Amino acid sequence: MAKYFDVHPQSPQPRTIGTVVESLRAGALIAYPTDSCFALGCQIDNHEGVERIKSIRKLDDRHHFTLVCENFAQLGQFVQVDNNVFRAVKSATPGNYTFILPATREVPRRLLHPKKKTVGVRIPDHPVARALLAELGEPLLSSTLLLPDEDEPMTQGWEIKDRLDHLVDAVVDSGDCGTEPTTVVDFSGGEAEIVRYGAGDPSRFE
Repeated sequence: MAKYFDVHPQSPQPRTIGTVVESLRAGALIAYPTDSCFALGCQIDNHEGVERIKSIRKLDDRHHFTLVCENFAQLGQFVQVDNNVFRAVKSATPGNYTFILPATREVPRRLLHPKKKTVGVRIPDHPVARALLAELGEPLLSSTLLLPDEDEPMTQGWEIKDRLDHLVDAVVDSGDCGTEPTTVVDFSGGEAEIVRYGAGDPSRFE
């Protein structure tokens, strides 16, 4: 049965955030809010957590997982960013964008796209997500909480708790956080290619 944490959307309670992070370090898979709907998240080295995300969402090995980072310095540890891409990504973060970039050796091979050796990264603009990341001290391996055969992600914490009660370990709820996933921009070829139109304004990359 999943634990349920009711967190203030603007000033998340430090003790609650600490409890959630303790569970992450103990191997938990959580549902948590971002600025672009809820996400499933676990630690990068949590093999079982990755498989549970794949099972819940029915994902294949070509799925691009996202490393949700606290800041740009952390992001730079996990992806290769040249000067032109640096400026473009920096100007759009934090925000509703996911960027696909060549991964560094810090990223486990099993998380990479099998052919491109890339990974998704983003920096959210949501107080609760940022508080979790600050306390954890490393990225959250994440995927949008969009269930198979459904067109829109779930947006209500109580509904997530009800439907995924035995599939996740914790639900962090801070109220509505939007229904539209991030805009995904692939920079792995050197030029911006929009592969999913979402909450972030795509015009700056077109």
